[in-house]
Amino acid sequence: MNAVPDYIAELKKRSKDSKVYSEHQLVGLELAEILQDDSHKSLYMKLAKEYSKDKLLRLAKSIAERENVENKGAYFMKVLYSDEEDSKGKK
Repeated sequence: MNAVPDYIAELKKRSKDSKVYSEHQLVGLELAEILQDDSHKSLYMKLAKEYSKDKLLRLAKSIAERENVENKGAYFMKVLYSDEEDSKGKK
């Protein structure tokens, strides 16, 4: 009967361990941390698959430094997609 509490304790221990297996996951987590937007980690991971990690991290850091931005995650997305539209229009 002692195995059940040990198993539950082991599951709790495992849940605290990081499960990052690839670079895009790590970049997505870094973006979420920089932008203080943990609820959208998976979105940032998806973006890290599609865009250059350097571009994403540079943009996130520049937005994080701005003091007057309330929702840094939303502003990040707006700037990212407006830059993309601008670059498509120039071609």
